[in-house]
Amino acid sequence: MKGEQIPYKMLSQDAFSQWLGIEILECEIGRCKVAMTIRKNMLNSMNKAHGGISYSLADTAFGFAANTHGKYAVSIETSISHIEALDEGDYLIAESVIESVKNKLGFNIIEVKRGEELVALFKGIVYRTQKDWEE
Repeated sequence: MKGEQIPYKMLSQDAFSQWLGIEILECEIGRCKVAMTIRKNMLNSMNKAHGGISYSLADTAFGFAANTHGKYAVSIETSISHIEALDEGDYLIAESVIESVKNKLGFNIIEVKRGEELVALFKGIVYRTQKDWEE
């Protein structure tokens, strides 16, 4: 399977990302940009987006980009720094760029933005398996 097609297959099988309303904006080998809009049912008790929302968007971008190299890749450690509070209606974009693939581990930082404003930084480590993505 062509690497740039893998994230579309992944999204078609990912009920949670579909529930979030994540859409793929751009995708190529080693890079994926995804976006979503925050809905009312994603808000916490302070009427701000739950931290898991921006985390999930970034994690999806990370996973999609890591898998474009054609092998199943899974995260083994991730974290996020929340920089700005998010509101209902905010449109978020997360882009993951995997610069090089040299071994079984990959390291990446994903920026989550609201327009041009940086709202979160996600850091992740991915493990690349030997299993190939198939049609």
